[in-house]
Amino acid sequence: MIGKKKVIKLSISRLSKCVLATSKNPTIMQREKETDQVKKAKTSEKDLSVQGYTYEQAVEASKKYFKGDDLAATVWVSKYALKDSYGKIYELDPSDLHRRLASEFHRIEAKYPNPVSEEELFETLDQFKYIIPQGGPMTGIGNDHQVASLSNCFVIGHQNPADSYGGIMRIDEEQVQLMKRRGGVGHDLSHIRPKGSPVLNSALTSTGVVPFMERYSNSTREVAQDGRRGALMLSISIKHPDAEKFIDAKMEPGKITGANVSVKMDDEFMRSVVSGKPYLQQYPIDAVNPKYKVEADARQIWNKIIHNAWKSAEPGVLFWDTVLRESVPDCYADLGYRTVSTNPCGEIPLCPYDSCRLIAINLYSYVDKPFTADAKFNFPKFKQHTRIAMRMMDDLIDMELEKIDAIIAKVTKDPEDQDVKDVERKLWEKIKQKATEGRRTGLGITAEGDMLAALGLRYGSDIATDFAVEVQRTLAVEAYRASVEMAAERGAFPIYDSKREKENPFIQRLKGADEDLYQSMMKHGRRNIALLTIAPTGTTSLMTQTSSGIEPVFLPVYKRRRKVNPSDINTKATFTDEVGDSWEEFYVFHHKFLVWMEANGYNSSEVKNYSDEQIQDIVEKSPYYKATSNDVDWVSKVKMQGLIQKWVDHSISVTVNLPEDTTEAMVAEVYKTAWESGCKGCTVYRDGSRAGVLVSTTKKERKDSDVPVKRPEILDCEVIRFKNNHESWIAFVGVFNSRPYEIFTGMTDDDVLAIPKSVNKGKIIKLKDENGSRYDFQYVDKFGYTNTVGGLSHMFNKEYWNYAKLISGVLRNGMPIPDVVNLVSSLRLDSESINSWRNGVERALHSYIPNGTKAKENKKCQECGSNSLVYQEGCLSCTNCGSSKCG
Repeated sequence: MIGKKKVIKLSISRLSKCVLATSKNPTIMQREKETDQVKKAKTSEKDLSVQGYTYEQAVEASKKYFKGDDLAATVWVSKYALKDSYGKIYELDPSDLHRRLASEFHRIEAKYPNPVSEEELFETLDQFKYIIPQGGPMTGIGNDHQVASLSNCFVIGHQNPADSYGGIMRIDEEQVQLMKRRGGVGHDLSHIRPKGSPVLNSALTSTGVVPFMERYSNSTREVAQDGRRGALMLSISIKHPDAEKFIDAKMEPGKITGANVSVKMDDEFMRSVVSGKPYLQQYPIDAVNPKYKVEADARQIWNKIIHNAWKSAEPGVLFWDTVLRESVPDCYADLGYRTVSTNPCGEIPLCPYDSCRLIAINLYSYVDKPFTADAKFNFPKFKQHTRIAMRMMDDLIDMELEKIDAIIAKVTKDPEDQDVKDVERKLWEKIKQKATEGRRTGLGITAEGDMLAALGLRYGSDIATDFAVEVQRTLAVEAYRASVEMAAERGAFPIYDSKREKENPFIQRLKGADEDLYQSMMKHGRRNIALLTIAPTGTTSLMTQTSSGIEPVFLPVYKRRRKVNPSDINTKATFTDEVGDSWEEFYVFHHKFLVWMEANGYNSSEVKNYSDEQIQDIVEKSPYYKATSNDVDWVSKVKMQGLIQKWVDHSISVTVNLPEDTTEAMVAEVYKTAWESGCKGCTVYRDGSRAGVLVSTTKKERKDSDVPVKRPEILDCEVIRFKNNHESWIAFVGVFNSRPYEIFTGMTDDDVLAIPKSVNKGKIIKLKDENGSRYDFQYVDKFGYTNTVGGLSHMFNKEYWNYAKLISGVLRNGMPIPDVVNLVSSLRLDSESINSWRNGVERALHSYIPNGTKAKENKKCQECGSNSLVYQEGCLSCTNCGSSKCG
């Protein structure tokens, strides 16, 4: 059994962070002596418990802790060091954090038989080496300065779906209440009646799901969480008659920017896609006798999903029958545990008002003698730590219940009217009930890519996949073993019933893997209703200095750019951009790639001065060659996900990265293969569909055919309407291969431009007349008639036309859209009207840069302000601070 040693409590003061001794052997005594010396040194610098530390002090100390890693140090201080509500810092470096966590986990452990000692807990946490609580738990455990939840994610909704304005607005309010406590939220929209349905109010008919998507998205953007936005997942069943409108909603520039969206697709729909047979949509979606039904073309809807995912990486897809069929909590669906949606990154499917907390195990640290011929995975240590991590997960639920009680107490004392406070209070009471009944946990992994590389296995190869599956199977068996052991010691989760679960595929898989474990579970029950996940670990991987989650390494070597003043001493300006700004490019090496280099005789300081070609030669000799996120074959990635999913009772957050020239047919094959392989969900990212800022060291030649300089006679056109200085403006953007090619914009005049506001697409046709070239806009109205607006180039202020030709010429010659926006925004003109035009062009083109970000070299993370955004693990993530739109 884990942690049976008798604990002798030397001190109960959390702030003093005393070490708990298990016995007085020389090793423990020496460790205590060293710990006391460290504490005295820190106390002499500044009294932690009274005065706190400055940001600069904490960063400097943390840089030493991370062995000079400035990025990890600043991220830790900014996001995870203990602070009060005023930003006062109470921890000098991560060793203080890990003492705090170990103390709190042991406090809960001491309530139960066979507690794990504080020192043993600290050893698994120290240096972010083995066990890493993620996000909210890391900041909130033992933090009495702030009233916040320890849960990473929630799903909300109505047990009996409410399709009234009151029910819909209640969800909006609950979403905001959770986000202000730092939780990521998901909810399903399948209960909202489709557009055009009759309603018993003055509106007469329903507006459908899309306006409420916008409402929920806007609410998310309004909620600040310690300087970051909230995170939201919106889902809908493919069976819903408004599913197609939901799929298209985010394609309109500037809309639904505060939410991830996923479509829940059942097996019947997928079979209809394969066979070409019609598919029945209905409302309510689960009704035996629906009020409304329509026969839909499954392939048409499927093609729309594929096109949008190809173009913008959304929507994601959830294979909902697989989710429900495999879900252990759904064995208790009639007791309120019917899964309805997922958290923002899709790795935790949940029932209404359930929540989950996340802890990751660092797989790289279990490789003994990494990057050598003698490298070996330490399974005994991995099993031991998995069981400790699972106990910590269960302890974390007790801590969360304490936090919920504190939140409820605070709400009760708030000086507001009772009916105002009731919504939040009742919300947390429902969440507390689910956490108490099910005790759900989210134990996962990180550093999969580095673990495989350290063992000399190429990510995506059959042997690497087989080994990854074996590791995940071991994790599942040992986590469930720990949960069964805790059930014997602490009691099973209150609604456990072995008869309900006996036919569940996941439970049957466990039985096949370990019959003794299964029989023990039949006898004692299980402490937790569901245990496992694989979540994004963006910030976590910065501090573990490893690859993220289940993903391969993004790049072993890449370049970053920073703006410099060329007149400064010791400044190296690598290049000057089109608007005259100077930039320096510098190499960034993946931490474990550096470890590989050192293990193989390379001097990393010297390598940093090598040419691109020399560095590429070194990469090709490493286990990271052909094993990065853009290298791994999509078939291998999807099949690996499906095989690992068999040993994850929740789900997996993962992205299938595809090259820029990937066709829509290939995206369709990815999704189809994911369904066939048993994945619960899938997200794709086609290189270039969302712009990043990391620069590959491999040069890529531009194809002449990418952007034709000679204008085609007919171009697709997207119509964008917006406010510019309180004036109504319209832009006609000619598009070639999904990128802007030309633009006409100005103030709208409905008497001149009699174009219905519902029109957002059409064609721009170039013609010749006696005055030269003319550009007509052609569109099809809602009655199916083709309409033409003649001479777009002459409809706006004449001054605009010359500048429009200039910007269109830049676009046609292939300048990246972010750089065009930079160019336009840098113009300083004397004419007030032209400056208004400049703002209009910038606003219109801005919508073609994902998430409203700036030019490539200046693209800023909303949280830390750095220009380090990449797309991975289902999220647009910052490699500088680890933040993402998924939370």
